[in-house]
Amino acid sequence: MDNIKGLSRIVQANIGLSKPRQTCLAAMVVGIVQARTVNLKRVCQSCSCDGLTSSWYRRMQRFFAEADFNFDKVAKYLLSLFTDPNEKVFLTMDRTNWQYGNKDINILMVGAVYKGIAIPIVWEILDKRGNSNTAERINIINRIISYFGQERIAGILADREFIGKEWFKYLENLKNPFVIRIKANTLVPNARGEATQVSNLFRDLHPGEFRKLDGKRHVWGTDLFLSALRLDDGELLILATNQDQMCPLELYKRRWEIETLFSCFKGRGFNFEDTRITKIKRINRMVAVLALAFCWAHKCGEWKIENVAKIRIKKHGRPEKSIFRYGLDAMIEAIFSLPKNPISWLNLLNLLQPVRSQ
Repeated sequence: MDNIKGLSRIVQANIGLSKPRQTCLAAMVVGIVQARTVNLKRVCQSCSCDGLTSSWYRRMQRFFAEADFNFDKVAKYLLSLFTDPNEKVFLTMDRTNWQYGNKDINILMVGAVYKGIAIPIVWEILDKRGNSNTAERINIINRIISYFGQERIAGILADREFIGKEWFKYLENLKNPFVIRIKANTLVPNARGEATQVSNLFRDLHPGEFRKLDGKRHVWGTDLFLSALRLDDGELLILATNQDQMCPLELYKRRWEIETLFSCFKGRGFNFEDTRITKIKRINRMVAVLALAFCWAHKCGEWKIENVAKIRIKKHGRPEKSIFRYGLDAMIEAIFSLPKNPISWLNLLNLLQPVRSQ
């Protein structure tokens, strides 16, 4: 239980919740890290808490049914672990979805790009299958602006799902930079002002070649800069930007950081798809728990690289483990070494302090 108390105090200081809920949240984070799954029965068996496993199972079920999360505080705290309050961040937007039985679990998320991975800050559980709509996208960006201020948004990055006339008009009015991939069949004016599929403007590109068009073209009701890369498989990756970016492709590549985040939530980390929770409000709370566990694990990985040992690079040039997985292993080692080596656990708890302004 000692490994829960310190974490519970940090939760109280930064997120709030009643004392019983703080303890439950702390226990779940520790249990999820040890079990590497969100399956509550296995989490209860792993969190090393006083009392019967069945009692903790009911307690965790009540947490997801009733806990009164302040998601404003959650978002601000998660981002504060990695950036100071004055630092601008690029936002990357995407969805992850799967089915449990006949129920679709569909999560729209915005993360802050950070050193090869996205930090989860705001999400919306969609009560449907398939793509998000314009109202849902606008709502989630407006939430971020209300939490952090528009001036903290360095830019918005998104894939082909996130297109449409109203959406692009909204982004244009924001005036924050954006880089969004558009579909090859999107209609735009050619040099003669005739409507043509945007892919025709780049049809002579060879694999590996990249080109930016001069000037703006009218796309989805707005005037945007267009560029494209011919991928090795022959497909065109076409980008629309509201500003004349020097390297739009390099910016767009950072969009993939949210894909890495989703993989950490799922098979490479916490096996989110093991959950049997399907109600929207409960899934929303589950994402908050996973976001806290993920951010802590990533912070632990960074700390271990700086203070203990570098990640080994394999012969093919890729790291043996991700920073997240490195941190996850460090957390598990620290949990199992308690109470003989409490210093290691205290070092990891200290990583949950917000970054201060320089």
